[in-house]
Amino acid sequence: MISDGMADVLRSLRLGGHGDPARACALALGAEGVALSLLVGNGGMAEPLWCHPEVSARFEELQFTLGEGPGPDAVRTGSPVMEPDLDRVRPDRWPALLPPARDMGVHGVCCFPLGIGAIRVGVLTVLCDGDRTMSVQQSADATALAAALTGALLNGDGRRQRGEDGDGDGDLSGNGNGGPVLGMFLDRPTGLHRAAVHQATGMISVQLGVTMEEALLRLRARAYSSERPLGEVADDVVARRLRFNDNDNTTGDTTSDTNNDASGNGFGNGFGDGFDDNTNGPYSPGDGKG
Repeated sequence: MISDGMADVLRSLRLGGHGDPARACALALGAEGVALSLLVGNGGMAEPLWCHPEVSARFEELQFTLGEGPGPDAVRTGSPVMEPDLDRVRPDRWPALLPPARDMGVHGVCCFPLGIGAIRVGVLTVLCDGDRTMSVQQSADATALAAALTGALLNGDGRRQRGEDGDGDGDLSGNGNGGPVLGMFLDRPTGLHRAAVHQATGMISVQLGVTMEEALLRLRARAYSSERPLGEVADDVVARRLRFNDNDNTTGDTTSDTNNDASGNGFGNGFGDGFDDNTNGPYSPGDGKG
């Protein structure tokens, strides 16, 4: 049974309540933070929709940059990944992610995939508090929230279509079956936050004459070596401040990088000792253009 607090949150969301839904969910869960990412495009790239507080956004960006972590694992397996105490995680499970995550002050993470069967539509990430535990009640609440978000996302296209076709008034409080959905808070993003990563991957593919998968690996390696978010490095490639060439002995060394200052990045003091070279999955772009 879900808690009264989570029941109130779900009720408010169904009614199109105002305010910050991520903050409301974090308070109801008693969590340090909450993030919701949707899977968009043919490659199913994770796009952030809700994040609270700022450390949740930084952690999502870290997972995206490295291509590893509980979020990608949850989406790939279709099962929740529960690690409320990162100090108890084997170092070789997420070797690049664990050190900077701890530097951010992330104590533990539990991720819940949104989907039914083989269908994946997103992932809900819950940052655990300093107690490094997730109680049975918290787990039940998070599971209920993930189920509600899944239903809302899967019903979203039909809901919007009814309003746009003129057959309805565009009310976001119904799903056509007499049941409510989570209204305005689940409108899919009209623009991709990570579009630059798609474009940069395509440009690197052309510059190096390699596959898109290899180009993404090179881009991730550059972000890793310079301790910068993947999106920032991608922006440099798209703006032609950074160019990759075949004269480099490693994927981390490139030329024409006019913005290689790693200070002030959102990832703490380092990425760790390695990174995931798996270029498939929800935190990888599916295509791009040079």
